[in-house]
Amino acid sequence: MTLRAGLRWHLGRARTAATRHRFAALGPGTVIVRPHALRGLAGVSIGRDCAIYEDVWLQCEAGGTLSIGDHTYLGNGVHLHAIDPVSIGSGCVLADGVFVASADHDRVDRHRVHGSGPVVIGDDVFLGQRAVVLGGVTIGDGATVGAHAVVTRDVAPGQVVGGVPARPLGSTS
Repeated sequence: MTLRAGLRWHLGRARTAATRHRFAALGPGTVIVRPHALRGLAGVSIGRDCAIYEDVWLQCEAGGTLSIGDHTYLGNGVHLHAIDPVSIGSGCVLADGVFVASADHDRVDRHRVHGSGPVVIGDDVFLGQRAVVLGGVTIGDGATVGAHAVVTRDVAPGQVVGGVPARPLGSTS
């Protein structure tokens, strides 16, 4: 049986209210519809009026922080993983399947995970479907990352990037 989107949203709002105490901060009006995984929530801060859709995975390892600004949208299947700090600004859109991580597996012992550098995503940034943002990257305000791009280097404010690895394609101005 498939539920109407409106009903899933209302159920998500009730579920979000019930788990509010587990977060470092969770702003009013934020709704997490039906997450895949919520781990390490004591290090997760989410602003007000955010829409976080189904199958989102938020994970913050011990000592890490994950911060999401106001009015930010996380589409279905977004995965955010923080060992080093991850900061996402206000007014951002992360389309379905986006992956952002400040973590990497060790090259000798693949079972060990370590930080790969902080990730800073500015305000009003758009990350296209299934884009990947790796540790140590800063994406400036108003930037656009194309679908399936892999961001391995900093992106200037207002810049449009795409490809693997992501390269400048133009600007939004």
